[in-house]
Amino acid sequence: MKIPAELKPAAWGAVGGAVALAIIGFSWGGWVTQGRSERDATARSNTAVIAALSPICVVRFQQQTNATEQLAELKKIGSWQQGDFIAKGGWATMPGSSSPDSDVARACAVALGLTKT
Repeated sequence: MKIPAELKPAAWGAVGGAVALAIIGFSWGGWVTQGRSERDATARSNTAVIAALSPICVVRFQQQTNATEQLAELKKIGSWQQGDFIAKGGWATMPGSSSPDSDVARACAVALGLTKT
C-alpha cells in the first residue's frame, strides 16, 4: 500500500498525539487499568467492612462479665499479640462465621486500647 507523501506528517502526528495522550492520561489524568481499579475497590471494601465490624467486636468484648480484667490483660501484652488475643477470645468471630477475622481483631484491639478503664 502506497501512502501519499502529504499524509505521512499527519499520520505521525496522530500517532505521537495518541502516545502523548495515553502518557498524560495514565500519569496525571487519573486513568487506571481494570486490574488497578479492582484492587482499589477491594481495598476500600475491606476497609469499610473492618470499620463496620470492629465496633461489634468492641461491644461484644465490653459486654462480658470480666471485661475490666480482660481489658487489663489486653493492655499488658504487646501490640503485635493484641489482635491474636481478641481473635482467641472469640470476640472477632462474627455471627454466621466459623473463624475470627484477623483484621477485625486488630482493629478491635486498637479501639479497645483507646478506651478508658
